[in-house]
Amino acid sequence: MNKLEELKKHLKKGKVYRRADLTEWSKSVDRHLDELLKEGTLQKLSQGVYHYPKDTVFGKTPPTEEDLVKTFLKDDRFLLTSPNAYNSLGVGTTQLYNKRTVYNHKRHGIFKLGNRSFDFQVKPHFPVKLTKEFLLVDLVNNLDKVAEDKQTLLNNVLSRAATMDKRKLKKSVTEYGGAKAKKLLASLIN
Repeated sequence: MNKLEELKKHLKKGKVYRRADLTEWSKSVDRHLDELLKEGTLQKLSQGVYHYPKDTVFGKTPPTEEDLVKTFLKDDRFLLTSPNAYNSLGVGTTQLYNKRTVYNHKRHGIFKLGNRSFDFQVKPHFPVKLTKEFLLVDLVNNLDKVAEDKQTLLNNVLSRAATMDKRKLKKSVTEYGGAKAKKLLASLIN
């Protein structure tokens, strides 16, 4: 068995790899990567990031956003969200955005991974998963970035905040709120 076939035995369909991951099984990583890309076994997603797609009746499947971001960051501490999530709050946001935001501790900037762009934002604190309290605070933090009428939206946010669990909202404002969110929501949480 040649070295390329030996390397292929270690690859799992559907998984995302960094170049460094493959050095464990190959002494000629760059040459083997070129061969794997040419034969279509791997797809290059970004500098040093590759995907081994699964084949389905509909074609090759792309990696999940979570796997893609986790491999890119070399870290599983991140929160993947979108301004579309604000629509679930019922405060009048209705726009659909083609934007994914990644709150994390390592990278900042817009990165293209495969055919998708992600806006990586370094934040000291963010929850493990999205909650409606975090989303409300995040919406106030990002009020200047949404397309809806700001004053109407702010009035709706304040009305919605008044109906939320005060303890959970206070925790979200304290941990994740910027100066604007803390100022606007202060009267509702104290």
